Amino acid sequence: MSILVAGTVAIDNIKTPVANHENLLGGSGSFAAISANFFAPTSLVGVVGDDFPPEHLDLFRGLNINLDGLQIIEGGTSFRWTGEYFDNMNRRETLDTHLGVIETFEPKITPEIASARIVLLANMSPRNQLDTLALCGDPAFVIADTMDLWINIARDDLMELLGKIDLLVINDTEAQQLTEDHNLIVAGDILRSMGPRFVVIKKGEHGALLFGPDDRFFSGAAYPLRNLHDPTGAGDTFAGGLAGHLAANGDRDLVFDDLMHALVYGSALASFSCETFSIHRIHSLTEDELNQRIEELKRYSHLP
Repeated sequence: MSILVAGTVAIDNIKTPVANHENLLGGSGSFAAISANFFAPTSLVGVVGDDFPPEHLDLFRGLNINLDGLQIIEGGTSFRWTGEYFDNMNRRETLDTHLGVIETFEPKITPEIASARIVLLANMSPRNQLDTLALCGDPAFVIADTMDLWINIARDDLMELLGKIDLLVINDTEAQQLTEDHNLIVAGDILRSMGPRFVVIKKGEHGALLFGPDDRFFSGAAYPLRNLHDPTGAGDTFAGGLAGHLAANGDRDLVFDDLMHALVYGSALASFSCETFSIHRIHSLTEDELNQRIEELKRYSHLP
């Protein structure tokens, strides 16, 4: 099945205890699209200014990601994010944010893109997510990611979105914030009651929790990384890998077991993303490398 990924496409400047890099390809849509494209044909919906580095566009084209939904605004400036990570990289500080063209973004997609069977609304404004979804045909499965900013300033739009999707992807602190409950198991149940059939709560280096109908529950482990360079985009890579693996199942009704397997593949891809800055590791990833890491994850989680 084909995949539509809508999200931000950005230029990142990132400093970590390991190194400092500027003008990196970033944005939720970028990480998610590259990850999803590993499994199935992917279209990227978003917006950049005409200052966007052409080499980043060439990278997308080299992966055969459909850019017909990526608007390039003449005279506009691209979304830029500058941040610094500290200590063990669980703590970061945003040093500067330039919204640029995403402030006035209105998604536009072709009929081909609108026919995608899997839709991943990567982290961006809930209004942009809703507008994108309204342009789609009849997707088989809709996934949405969100963050604390939208919970604070666009809660009504976010609540409307939750009633239109199949799977919500959210991290642990945001799940607690949205549900006002610090117990993640209770929070998962509350989030499902808000609309989505399935909920994934990301816990970073501690894995992810999957909630589904009939009290189905799965706890997936994160791959134990010893070489952590940059966690930026790991959650978006996770969501893209999850969406991609679901698309690889073919055009059929997706059930809880499909989500379980997709979560493991998403976790494996996210671990590769953290091994280098930007998208460099997942861009060069091979099928053999991914399969080997999946087998390792299975072995680490297996109880004889």
